[in-house]
Amino acid sequence: MIKEKLMHAVFFIAACTSILAVALICLFLFANGIPAIQEIGVFKFLLGTRWKPGNNIFGILPMIMGSIYVTAGAIIIGVPIGIMTSIFMAEYCPRKIYGFLKSATELLAGIPSVVYGFFGLTVLVPLIRKLPHSKGTSILTASILLGIMILPTIIGVTEAALRAVPRSYYEGSLALGATQERSIFRVMLPAAKSGVLAGVVLGIGRAIGETMAVVMVAGNQARMPAGLLKGVRTMTTNIVLEMGYAADLHRGALIATGVVLFVFILIINFSVSMLNRRKEHE
Repeated sequence: MIKEKLMHAVFFIAACTSILAVALICLFLFANGIPAIQEIGVFKFLLGTRWKPGNNIFGILPMIMGSIYVTAGAIIIGVPIGIMTSIFMAEYCPRKIYGFLKSATELLAGIPSVVYGFFGLTVLVPLIRKLPHSKGTSILTASILLGIMILPTIIGVTEAALRAVPRSYYEGSLALGATQERSIFRVMLPAAKSGVLAGVVLGIGRAIGETMAVVMVAGNQARMPAGLLKGVRTMTTNIVLEMGYAADLHRGALIATGVVLFVFILIINFSVSMLNRRKEHE
């Protein structure tokens, strides 16, 4: 009885610690970021198209659009490949190569961001540079690299979700005359949709929050996106590039950029949560 109460207290403290950590992060961001937004002006800050700290001009719309473009490109590239790979691993993969393939996808998750950045800088940038009117460092390069980086997250979560679906669903679909592919895509995948969405959301979070790899391949130009083959600066790279020497209002503007990024993540998670609840009630 004493052991159970002790473990209950340990678990409760661990849960409270996690909640406290999130609360402290929120408190720090909003306490330091909101005053800067108020001083600059909400609309000037969010909708301004020029970022010139030397002139106290802080408009982050180019960085917001850059983050959206790069993340959208990563989703377009990474999500289909990740889901298809997880389906192969859960349903088609021979046992002889499953262990190797599983280890390889898990290894992708452990590679440091800066190593991905070096790969993008030495392999992807020269390839993209061969395209007409491209300098190599661009939205397309960053999207491809981030698409690769989010693969292990999507593959791992989606495969686990597919394996959690009762096998009777698949067998019943086959018994009714459906093909293997139809059973997977019309029965198994919809039944695992909550897990698949969770994997996609985690992948989006990884993509929109990535910094080092994007710094090395995106071009880091604080301007409105002008095309897939043009350079761009995201919110995270803007913070990393300038926080080291920022002071006063400039520093506050960078923290406020972190607030906007934090709100973006909250909106994405809330939207997916509401979508899941709506589908459950249908």
